[in-house]
Amino acid sequence: MTRVKLRQKPISNGQESHYLDIYPPIAHPITGELKRKYFLHLHTYLNPKNNVEKLHNIETLKLVEYRKAERLIDIQNKNYDFLIKKRISDFTEFFQAEANKRPDSYNWQMAVRYFQNFCGKNLPFIELDYPTCEQFRNFLLSNPSIGRYERKISLNTASSYFDKFRNTIKSAFNNKYILTDFSTMLKGIKLEETHRCFLFLHELQSMADAKCESQLVKKAGLFSALTGFRFSDIKNLVWGDIQGYKGSFYIIYKQSKTGNAEYYPISDKTLEILGIPKDNNEKVFEGIKYDDVIKFLKPWLKNAGINKYFTFHGFRHTFATLQLASGTSIYTISKLLGHRNLKTTEIYTKIIDSVAREASLKIKLDFD
Repeated sequence: MTRVKLRQKPISNGQESHYLDIYPPIAHPITGELKRKYFLHLHTYLNPKNNVEKLHNIETLKLVEYRKAERLIDIQNKNYDFLIKKRISDFTEFFQAEANKRPDSYNWQMAVRYFQNFCGKNLPFIELDYPTCEQFRNFLLSNPSIGRYERKISLNTASSYFDKFRNTIKSAFNNKYILTDFSTMLKGIKLEETHRCFLFLHELQSMADAKCESQLVKKAGLFSALTGFRFSDIKNLVWGDIQGYKGSFYIIYKQSKTGNAEYYPISDKTLEILGIPKDNNEKVFEGIKYDDVIKFLKPWLKNAGINKYFTFHGFRHTFATLQLASGTSIYTISKLLGHRNLKTTEIYTKIIDSVAREASLKIKLDFD
């Protein structure tokens, strides 16, 4: 019967490293080499000097015992895969791995960048605690935006990044990297109602007429304004998703954000924007990057004579607003946008009400 004992090895800085002594040794699943020592990559202080170091030891030893129990179960089941898996010991690395599962999510990548900006490149799991999580929340609420130091990130952006951080905490807990699920203790950042940037019809026409240094960005922007597609869905769109015949074309695709399968009718005119069809598995917007959108959108707006804050996502808002203004029912718009909740779509009715009020105030009569 295989025996497993917990042992320690002195290392630098007055600490000791914990490892499992396995006897008789077990064979590496790939190389066949016999392995007796399995290091847990967890360290404690030999002589803790203060309360912080004492608390560190208490929490780490709990984790050591937990990992030992995990390995015992593996060994009893003759599952030695843990010998070939490099277990992530750093939370920042784990956060990046979670973001990489969503390669088309700009917000996930930015959430990781902000966390790295907050704590540096590395934060061992053992150093992740509730105060650190709260400090990151405060950091998001107060720190200037990366790359645009003259303005802070918006409250809603901070909320989005913190939600992704909390999701990562929960994933780390579910995967046994940490023993406490801090995500259940952390308050989210409350969203504030914002002004949704959009283009009036004449402004959208000006964009269509104006020169853009990137035809790919221009094509993507106009397509979004005519369909309401998000950038992530535009980036993933392949020619095989477009089906039908003249007068009855439609797109069948899975939304990147929600994962929902969608059926979307499109006009022949909208299809013309996309150009000559290619092989089914080829991307419709091959090579498009959000960095290019950031680079070329502002000059394109300037060429169109539009001087207001506007992002690529504003094309989606433009679609919804113009559809609502033209009389399309809010239920139809909600379905076209792929909203799960009608209340999300109802935000656009406030935009229309605001625009209507502004227009009515411009009508003035002089009379005695």
